[in-house]
Amino acid sequence: RLCRTVLSAGWNHVVPTARRSNQVYRGSIKIEPKIGVAGYSLLAIPVVAFGLGTWQVQRRKWKLGLIEELARKTELPPCELPDNWSDLGKMEYQQVRVTGTFDHSNEMYVSPRSRIQQESERYGGGGLISTANSGALVVTPFKLSGREETILVNRGWVPRNKIPPNTRQEGQVEGEVELVGIVRRPEKRPPLGPKDSRSGHTWHYKDTESISRYCNAWPILIDAIAASTVPGGPIGGQTNVTLRNEHFSYILTWYSLSAITACLWYMKYFRRMPLM
Repeated sequence: RLCRTVLSAGWNHVVPTARRSNQVYRGSIKIEPKIGVAGYSLLAIPVVAFGLGTWQVQRRKWKLGLIEELARKTELPPCELPDNWSDLGKMEYQQVRVTGTFDHSNEMYVSPRSRIQQESERYGGGGLISTANSGALVVTPFKLSGREETILVNRGWVPRNKIPPNTRQEGQVEGEVELVGIVRRPEKRPPLGPKDSRSGHTWHYKDTESISRYCNAWPILIDAIAASTVPGGPIGGQTNVTLRNEHFSYILTWYSLSAITACLWYMKYFRRMPLM
């Protein structure tokens, strides 16, 4: 420490100074930052979290566009089934009009299933009325008129006590009928679902390939719309056209994590930087 004496108005003043590396700092002390490898590694957390948040923004934009596209398809007027079945791959959720005859002797079920309330409430009446919400979907082979093919029609939902056909004879329509249905793709096996999709005449999910082999039909499935419901028959309109869209919550999660970890990193490391 070096002191210099200043003579001023008869008074001696002692002014302390600090000297290091040929530089003099008045009123502050230089502290070397010690971030190190660990510090820079921790910095990757807010950076990666910010990147994931930005990715979720793009995913949300894509999902909203997909939902809008599905809604647009369901609002299109019904069209005829194409002659080439491969064209159906681009027609999921689109309405088609079919004419033919039901084969009630080979009726099958997808259970357990809950009733989709929105469609049944929108429909003014006709189908089975039940306060229960657990039951099954009735899938019936449908022989197309004027064609050799037989397809599958998901006629709708019935409560558990109405699964046996003899409990709803009024709804077992005979003869040629015309109906409108929504084209559907096969369902995938649930992650915790049984490996065998079938148990007797009941399937645990809409395994179109397995169902079609069982009743000697084409693996083409349509969901009958609510307006196709007949008195005493299954409640139609059991198509859920909405998709899970939780990307906004993911965006908040990742951006919040990025902000919090960046703040913690700043408090731990950046405040050690030398004063400017």
